[in-house]
Amino acid sequence: MQAAFWLAVYLALVMVPLALASAPPTVAAGFGWDFAMILGYAGVAMMGVQFVLTARFKRACAPFGIDVIYFFHRYLALVMLVLIVLHALIATALDPGAVGPLDPRHAAPAISLGRLALALLAALLISSLWRKRLGIDYDRWRRVHAVLAILALALAVIHVDIAARMLNSPGKRLAWTALSLAWLGLIVHVRLLRPWRLLRRPFRVCSVQAEHGRSVSVHLQAVGHDGFDYQPGQFAWLSVGDSPFALREHPFSLASSPTRPGTITFTIKALGDFSTAMAECKPGTVAYVDGPYGAFSCDRYPKAAGFVFIAGGVGIAPIISMLRALADRNEPRPLWLFYGNRLWQHTLFREELQALGERLDLRLVHVLGEPAADWRGERGLLRQEILARHLPEQRTGLHYFICGPQPMIGVAERALRALAVPLRRVHSEIFDLA
Repeated sequence: MQAAFWLAVYLALVMVPLALASAPPTVAAGFGWDFAMILGYAGVAMMGVQFVLTARFKRACAPFGIDVIYFFHRYLALVMLVLIVLHALIATALDPGAVGPLDPRHAAPAISLGRLALALLAALLISSLWRKRLGIDYDRWRRVHAVLAILALALAVIHVDIAARMLNSPGKRLAWTALSLAWLGLIVHVRLLRPWRLLRRPFRVCSVQAEHGRSVSVHLQAVGHDGFDYQPGQFAWLSVGDSPFALREHPFSLASSPTRPGTITFTIKALGDFSTAMAECKPGTVAYVDGPYGAFSCDRYPKAAGFVFIAGGVGIAPIISMLRALADRNEPRPLWLFYGNRLWQHTLFREELQALGERLDLRLVHVLGEPAADWRGERGLLRQEILARHLPEQRTGLHYFICGPQPMIGVAERALRALAVPLRRVHSEIFDLA
């Protein structure tokens, strides 16, 4: 019901500009022209609502998980671009004189602004969807992304305000102005108010512990406040050594257990500039944490008959959080952990996982891609046969949590589907948000 409610809110926010445009009285310009304008209104409305999706409103994100919200945001941007491109193409085909030439020196200012907004939007999408292929650093991309998004929306709003003939009454223009101010308020909330709140609730790095596989565990202590409550398996955005206004924050899973108050822990693998620098972070460094977020937690399913965890590499971080919490709570239900790594020496928490097996009813299955000659466990990639070999016959009542590289998640999901596990019992965490 919550998910349906927030989907309805999203649709309503997108439809408001369409209602403004179509409500009488309108300028009679023919179906084709009106259709082109409606597409433009819908595209601009979606541009504004994109800021809602990235504002991290916890109540709105809770039914889905913010990883799903961010992917929804990413691919809705493609729909938005298609709508705006169709708007421009249809308008140009129907009335080239009204649209004017491509040369901004001879085109109407409103048209040039609209074209510039479209160009910025296209650049934003290209740099986002192909960031890694283009070799764009994450922090640089975030700053450029924010600037392009704000400029594109501002130019699109001005374009509509000047050029739109459908805003032909004081009431419509007032409503459009209010909607534009609401989008501006979202930008202020995301870029100013939220960082200001984080600035007042700092953390301090207590220690940085080396782990297997080029990873470190960063332990943080709240300074002047009690931190925050979270469910095991959730994640947060972490900024270390910078102001929260600097747009240098990265999402990481919380590896600690909420049953152990006082500190929070992130386990981070060196995969980029920021994560590599974490190994050199000194105790006492100021940090800011925006969280918790995510729906990837066993606490959301208290009536489950048991839990199956499937992890690859550093994807073990949210799962170790859940296992630590379950051990601290003396969890009696049966648990399974399938943990895939290329090499045994890169296997995170291998000693602790062995110890947790003595405190929990835990079946621990390591799967190595390149095992040593004397390895007696599972080898190769995680396959359906491996899951079937270790899971009980009555497995449809269990809940399954999967976290790791995207290809591994796909393989695990297909294997579980082949084993007749209901989709509603499979929960995947997408930790690559950009």
